[in-house]
Amino acid sequence: PGERLKHFRKSHNTKPWKGESMSLLLNDTEPLASWIQKEIDLGKTVKSGAHGQAVTRIQEWLNLHGFGLAIDSDFGPVTKRTVQAFQEKCGLSVTGIVNPKTFQALVDPLRQALTPLEAGRHTLDSLVWKYANAHLTQNPREIGGQNCGPWVRLYMKGHEGADWPWCAGFVSFVLKQAAETLQMSEPIKGSFSCDTLAAQAKNAGLFVKGSDLARGVTTVDELSKTCIFLIRRTDTDWIHTGFATGFDEAVFDTIEGNTNDEGNREGYEVCPRSRGYADKDFVLL
Repeated sequence: PGERLKHFRKSHNTKPWKGESMSLLLNDTEPLASWIQKEIDLGKTVKSGAHGQAVTRIQEWLNLHGFGLAIDSDFGPVTKRTVQAFQEKCGLSVTGIVNPKTFQALVDPLRQALTPLEAGRHTLDSLVWKYANAHLTQNPREIGGQNCGPWVRLYMKGHEGADWPWCAGFVSFVLKQAAETLQMSEPIKGSFSCDTLAAQAKNAGLFVKGSDLARGVTTVDELSKTCIFLIRRTDTDWIHTGFATGFDEAVFDTIEGNTNDEGNREGYEVCPRSRGYADKDFVLL
């Protein structure tokens, strides 16, 4: 087991999700984090005959907007025709060429998820829930393979692929957005790893055992209005995470990433669910 855990920590980044001195929000006060800027700024005009990562990003977003085509990094006749269809739908000049204006329209869902919310009289937990809902509204989901696509790269600091499950990345990203808006430090630093989230919460005195809820040591009324849930496989291994709210005695509501309608931990989207308390632990916010 020790060797398996060592391998897991080698192949899955378990370091704290450290924020850079750059923003996770589109604002005028700090530069946007570098890996996010790459997702929203095409940097050049792309047209027929082009190849490479810029074309891949265009094809990913065309698919996310419901225009089905292969993601092959080749700007051929199919991609040109699909760009024209997208431009016509959006009321843009129908050129088949992706200039900054067309690309901004393609990535608008991501830009919406990066738009700052008003701090108002929010507490951290209530603002976390508003940001999680703001992401949910934009229907973040994988495209181009397991744990792939611009939404995964957003939550995972540019990483993607089979070795990068992104449920903890989603939680950490949203938590940091809310803390940034309130100009406060996060109660835990965040991580790409569920195990690390649990360890951080324990160190901060914010970890609530599901067994304490079951025995009545802690009640659901003592949980944060919004908190983080962790699905526990063993006492030292957690395999999925998301945000929890709407608690009653039997179930709670969630918004969680890298799941699906069946609640699988290796799903493909951000979606809402209802879950029971069995095998769950919680992190207070």
